[in-house]
Amino acid sequence: MTPRLLIYTCIAAVFCICFSYKAVAQPQVQLKGTVYDITQRIPLEGVSVLGSSGRGTATDSNGQYTLVLPENDSIYFSYIGKPTKPVAVKSIATPWDFNMSLHVTSGLLPTVIVRARSYKLDSMQNRADYAKIFNFQKPNPLKTVNVGAGGVVGMDPNEIINMFRFKRNRRIQAFQNRLMQQEQDKYIDRRYNKTIVKKLTGLQGTALETFMVRYRPDYYFVQACNDLELYQYIWQAGKQFMALNKIK
Repeated sequence: MTPRLLIYTCIAAVFCICFSYKAVAQPQVQLKGTVYDITQRIPLEGVSVLGSSGRGTATDSNGQYTLVLPENDSIYFSYIGKPTKPVAVKSIATPWDFNMSLHVTSGLLPTVIVRARSYKLDSMQNRADYAKIFNFQKPNPLKTVNVGAGGVVGMDPNEIINMFRFKRNRRIQAFQNRLMQQEQDKYIDRRYNKTIVKKLTGLQGTALETFMVRYRPDYYFVQACNDLELYQYIWQAGKQFMALNKIK
């Protein structure tokens, strides 16, 4: 390589390094604030605070949040699956006190305090009792094992045998599915129960029983909700149920 070519190569490398550093090391902005309901008085817990770049956090029990985002990013808030419009970070004049009021009337929700036994402990015990069933996987004839001290790799004979035990495999698979369904049902029952529903809706007797079945949420919805979001769903569903059935 000639001296001149070597110089040009070095200059190009320096430019690449500087450009890469500038692209990566973008200014960061720390955003802080409180998220309130529509009255601008009641703080909301569990509100998702997100950046368009993918970073995110959630408000604490006092409705407060802290999130660091790139200067060229945008911030938005999401509650009960309803996101707000993004706001450019550069346009925020007071990032240390960027409060938000959402169209949520949480103040109308009655106070609900329910203390039940620990679902997590029950679930962990159930998983331990049926570990073999929960960990069951369909036999894989291509699964390899180390054979001998020389580290020779060979196929697992047990996997080959189990592959042809069709009834046994179907039975274990069905048992596994049933255990997982029971676990999901217990999780729903713990959070969506008559005590909470009665407190939030005021329903009783046959009307309460009908509501519990008709508006029972699925596992994935309940898992994605915090308590306030779930209570909001129950309260709104209760109003709809009473209006449809002309219950006062």
